[in-house]
Amino acid sequence: MLTLPKILILAVVQGACELLPVSSSAHVIVAEKLMGIDPTLPSMTMLLVMLHTGTMFAVIVYFWNSWKESFFRSKEVFWESVKYIAAATVATGILGLLLKLIIEKVFLKNVAHAAVEMIFGNLLIISGGLAVVGALILCTGLRKENPKYAAQGLKSSVFIGLVQGLCLPFRGFSRSGATISTGLMLGLEKKYTEDFSFALAVVLTPPVVLREALRLLKAQHGTVMHGAGTFELFLPGLLGMVFSFIAGLLALKWLSSWLEGGRWYLFGFYCIAASAVILLLQVRGL
Repeated sequence: MLTLPKILILAVVQGACELLPVSSSAHVIVAEKLMGIDPTLPSMTMLLVMLHTGTMFAVIVYFWNSWKESFFRSKEVFWESVKYIAAATVATGILGLLLKLIIEKVFLKNVAHAAVEMIFGNLLIISGGLAVVGALILCTGLRKENPKYAAQGLKSSVFIGLVQGLCLPFRGFSRSGATISTGLMLGLEKKYTEDFSFALAVVLTPPVVLREALRLLKAQHGTVMHGAGTFELFLPGLLGMVFSFIAGLLALKWLSSWLEGGRWYLFGFYCIAASAVILLLQVRGL
């Protein structure tokens, strides 16, 4: 049963980890398993995206002043930024949809009512994703810093968008860790890369929330499509959203100080260590 203390724990885990490059989804899913909750249930994937919504609002509040400087300082810069964010988002959507179809039609072809969400609780995938993003963070964090560009072009935007699309079905492959690392590898400045990565997150979150809301309502077979029943169905997510917003603001201060202070690589060590722990949990039959 999903109680208020469990919602609070999941919200704090999500809020603290979402805005750090350590895969919040991986941490939330492991926390759910430790509490005896099935993370693949529609109600739990809906809770997870509502927690993401809370951190999305934290991102907007935290980055607003920085975004005004990066994206809104002139009409030309604004429309150029819109073009780059749109290009990255389209690339994310195309690759994300393609991966969804491949997973459902190829790897889950013998499963009734196959859905990509069915692999979200797979600890081997989570462990592998953490290991990969940890290696990416170490590669960018330990190399000599030599930014070539203050902002980016269309090609780098599409490339970052494709990397973000790769993160969608694979829990553990941190979206922020992968996209920021990719931007740094492409020679973008740290501050701009961070701004762009989280701007993409804000654009991506609403359609994901809508998809999971529709999936949850469909899973209820139309029995709670209106009135108090619907409110009760989404109440856990609404409560979690508030808690994750608060935790997210605190986590962003940590991320920015480490990224700009040259300690980005430490997140890589953490991801690899977390990957090993999750792999051990899988071996022990969690």
